[in-house]
Amino acid sequence: MRPLRLRTVAAASAATVLGALLSLPGQSAHAVSPDIVISQVYGGGGNSGAPYTHDFIELHNRGTSTVSLAGWTVQYASAGGSSWSTTALTGTIAPGRYHLVREGAGSGSGAALPTPDTIGTLAMSASSGKVALVTNATALTCSTGCATKPGVRDFVGYGSSASSAEGSPTGTLSNTTAALRAGGGATDTDANSADFAVTSPIPRNSSYTGGGSGGTRIRDVQGAAHRSPKTGQSVSGLPGVVTAVAATGFWLQDPLPDADPATSEAVFVYTASTPTVAVGDSVTVGGTVAEFRPGGTGGTTNLTTTELTSPTVSLVAHGAALPAPVVVGAGGRVPPAAVIDDDANGDVETGGSFQPASDGIDFWESLEGMRLQLNDAAVVGPRSSFGEIPVVPAGSTTRTARGGIVVQAGDFNPERVLLDDQLAPTPAADTGATLTGATVGVLDHSFGNFKLLVTATPAVSSGTLPKETTPAPAPGTLNVATFNVENLDPGDPQATFDGLAAAVVTNLRAPDLLALEEIQDNNGATDNGVTAADQTLAKLTAAISAAGGPSYTWRQINPQNDQDGGEPGGNIRQVFLYRTDRGLSFTDRPGAGATTAVAVVDNSGTPALTYSPGRIDPANSAFASSRKPLAGEFSWHGKPVFVIANHFNSKGGDQPLFGRYQPPSRSSETQRTAQAGVVKAFTDQLLAVDPAASVVVLGDLNDFEFSTTADILTAGGTLTDLPRTLPAAERYTYVYEGNSQVLDHILVSGALAATPYTYDIVHLNSEYATQLSDHDPQVVSLPLP
Repeated sequence: MRPLRLRTVAAASAATVLGALLSLPGQSAHAVSPDIVISQVYGGGGNSGAPYTHDFIELHNRGTSTVSLAGWTVQYASAGGSSWSTTALTGTIAPGRYHLVREGAGSGSGAALPTPDTIGTLAMSASSGKVALVTNATALTCSTGCATKPGVRDFVGYGSSASSAEGSPTGTLSNTTAALRAGGGATDTDANSADFAVTSPIPRNSSYTGGGSGGTRIRDVQGAAHRSPKTGQSVSGLPGVVTAVAATGFWLQDPLPDADPATSEAVFVYTASTPTVAVGDSVTVGGTVAEFRPGGTGGTTNLTTTELTSPTVSLVAHGAALPAPVVVGAGGRVPPAAVIDDDANGDVETGGSFQPASDGIDFWESLEGMRLQLNDAAVVGPRSSFGEIPVVPAGSTTRTARGGIVVQAGDFNPERVLLDDQLAPTPAADTGATLTGATVGVLDHSFGNFKLLVTATPAVSSGTLPKETTPAPAPGTLNVATFNVENLDPGDPQATFDGLAAAVVTNLRAPDLLALEEIQDNNGATDNGVTAADQTLAKLTAAISAAGGPSYTWRQINPQNDQDGGEPGGNIRQVFLYRTDRGLSFTDRPGAGATTAVAVVDNSGTPALTYSPGRIDPANSAFASSRKPLAGEFSWHGKPVFVIANHFNSKGGDQPLFGRYQPPSRSSETQRTAQAGVVKAFTDQLLAVDPAASVVVLGDLNDFEFSTTADILTAGGTLTDLPRTLPAAERYTYVYEGNSQVLDHILVSGALAATPYTYDIVHLNSEYATQLSDHDPQVVSLPLP
């Protein structure tokens, strides 16, 4: 209703206040009510299949004071009629309580209503009609425009054929359905179609104390927590509308939500086989409340999802309106912008407070199973091979210039959610795309992520995100690049080699020195003891030459078989590719093998390597089942340059960002920090001999620019991590589940950092569904001192 804003009327009864309204000059009556409203209408009583013997009209006091009904009536007319029948009311309604008016009975059976507060004899239609709450006993005579007639306190047109309503009428009812006002009877927007849901009747009288909407509801099952307070208990008669159907169950959502945003209004009903219900079915469900942890139990880091098992499902009606989706983002519920969780300190399911307004993991949990809508969702990562598209609501920050969203210390982007193709196909999309209009689905959780299972394929609107090309280097500079080429071996298609070659020649502008990671042996993942990679490298360098690039030479050391991690049998390693046509040469000091440790020597104040190429401390436990750093000594126009190519321990085994344990443990970081310590000690030895030495440390460090790993390498200021020098929005070499982040680094010694170098991360892979590699390369142009 549209409440009139009046000056205070002291100690007035409801009838007196209404009389004052009607006596105001030029003031007509409106169907407004700050207190008493019609909260439920049911006209199928006693008919075939009806759950109750009688029709009824239910009233509710949504105000703050007790209201007398003396002299008031409820009135009924047919859907298109103007002849009204009345039932006189008596008694009072206290704030927040109900008043049940029993009306006529049909000829069939059904359960008796709760004790009525008023008894009438109105014979109401089961499907469509008009009901008015009037503050006098005079019968109405209208067919249309009835809601604004003098004396009308509230008005409901139910069924599509009702000739009068507040706004538009409710959906059409049946012998088994009622029109039920949302919010336990308190929701009032002056629109019958919006304020009322068509669902199972829940008659409530003045003695009713069961809460806003009657009986156990889905929100009671979900609770304001990650696990249901009713786990293991049996529930019955949960009303709701089927919003989506999967192969082994369906999602059920209450069309009459309460005002508590912490409790989800939806739940998954596990049927174990193909459900017999359809989207839009209004049903009641009983079953056992359970928590399902995707991927099994014991040790898994997935959150559980609440579900009903061994269900009994009773159909109320077909074709019910689906509950309106909750808008996530501007104009709706806005997810936290930085914090995933800050108070669990362990298992989020058993520890910490449930704070949907401030903790991202609690925010999404509070919407579990519900219909959600993102308007003009921003795609922040490419569609994966699993059909998942990471998106954020429009307006999320910090966004990259190319449309992604970056990871920062203390902000792993809790606003992210993955669109999933379980219920409907997801479209092809790359970073920077926009899903125009409304993207709608039901919210689930699996594999460490909240996922919006779209119920219709979103529309994609985007231009082609151009692949970057680094600027031409300044004359006389040494151009050094690093590139993880993702398990490259001779068995890969020629198109892969040609694509990588074009990237080296065109996008990286054929750097003087290129450190490669993930070069596999000559037979790739075949685990037969082969460790040589000369065929892999010959095929790549030939493709570079064929693309118009220089003739690259390489240096590397074959690893021990199956001792460096990565794909089993692949024997990945780091490799130096370098060109000799621009004044760069490699200082060969042969003799090192896979287990030989390179050392630093002092040649009269000039550092040198005992072996070049050589591996740094390969027997150190820090490099167990991981790649050993490759050190090489180069000469640039007669000046020594020391380069260390790295591929640190991967993030495999780390707990997920949206997982059960908060804060998530990054167990893999322990080995990386140890590796960083070994490399830092080696560079310190070089710089101890000559503090002005030209040292470049680069490669896939598998850790963020703000990580402890990077802090160890930059301790004391002897090395500068170049990703840290970029603006926050430009710091990324990799996109994982929609998080743009730094994994690859170039670090330079103080003498090089003091030069007017140029540094560029060249985005040509990570933002696209079709990739040459999952990493972006980067290049630095160094004017050597």
